[in-house]
Amino acid sequence: MIHSHDPDTQTVMAVRDGHGAPVTCAACGCRLSQTGEAFFHFNPLGGRDARGCRVQCASAAHDSQGRPIAVPV
Repeated sequence: MIHSHDPDTQTVMAVRDGHGAPVTCAACGCRLSQTGEAFFHFNPLGGRDARGCRVQCASAAHDSQGRPIAVPV
């Protein structure tokens, strides 16, 4: 199967130390998934991230630098 090079299907990368890297949470380091213009923890359940760690920003939207935009109360 040949994959298209459509820019809409590419993973958004952050630039860290001059290199492209996946967008990760600035608080805990988990990789974030893009949904629209914001980034979210993968499958946040009960305030926990994908690794099972309890983090305040698990359900929060993040910016492209991995910083929480708004932390739900």
